[in-house]
Amino acid sequence: MRRFAYAGLIAYALISVYPFLWMVTGAFKTRTEILEGNLLPREPTLDTLIATWSRLHFLDYFLNSLKVTAMTVIGVLVVYSLASYAFAVLDFPGRRFLYWFFVALLFVPGITVLLPVVILEKNLGLLGGHLGLVLPFVNGTAPLTVLLLTNSYSSIPRELREAARSDGAGEARIFWSVYLPLARPAHITVAVLTAVPTWNEYVLTRVSLSDRSLFTLPLGLESLISGDVPSYNEVMAASLIIVLPVIALFLLLQRYFINGLTGAIKG
Repeated sequence: MRRFAYAGLIAYALISVYPFLWMVTGAFKTRTEILEGNLLPREPTLDTLIATWSRLHFLDYFLNSLKVTAMTVIGVLVVYSLASYAFAVLDFPGRRFLYWFFVALLFVPGITVLLPVVILEKNLGLLGGHLGLVLPFVNGTAPLTVLLLTNSYSSIPRELREAARSDGAGEARIFWSVYLPLARPAHITVAVLTAVPTWNEYVLTRVSLSDRSLFTLPLGLESLISGDVPSYNEVMAASLIIVLPVIALFLLLQRYFINGLTGAIKG
């Protein structure tokens, strides 16, 4: 029975990874060869990647995506690490209610608040700029981030905090010198979980941005697909350009990501 289970899992893994492999190999095919439907290119070429990068000004899109993602990750870590510290350590009226209120927002689909967010940004004069993307992104990560960081902070022994207080440290010093270093894996986990969806976000970006100079990578990819006759090899090349930084980020921080996620769940 176990062999059948393993065989089924392997078959499912192969089916799941096939579209990704097709995308990777398609980025090295010519426009004619990609229509033949073969997985592996007969004569791999870098011309498609180079042409896609230069013709669509992907460097500008890449820098815009990097800017929005970096600002979002920094905002999330600054705001919600402080909020989670308060939920985990401090005692104030309504603490548990506010915490579970944040957690309950996990069950609210983000698309349901798209229109109110756009209207609010328009009234505040934020629509059409990168800040109008960063603020909703930061807000949207609140439920999961608060859950993970609060659990991580709660798993740190209270005796460490009491010892620091005995040495004369205030709350700010305790947070900076004790909790932040010990919860580093959780912060890296939050950074990765924030960076990936922000990097790939399309819907709010499409609604908010109209200036082409501010476009992010997903909007650059859209310009390839929306043509009369899409060049599918260029679409695959653009897709590969978009996903490579995400894959590199995960591989680089994989150990911290898994440790942080495991520790947060246990906490």
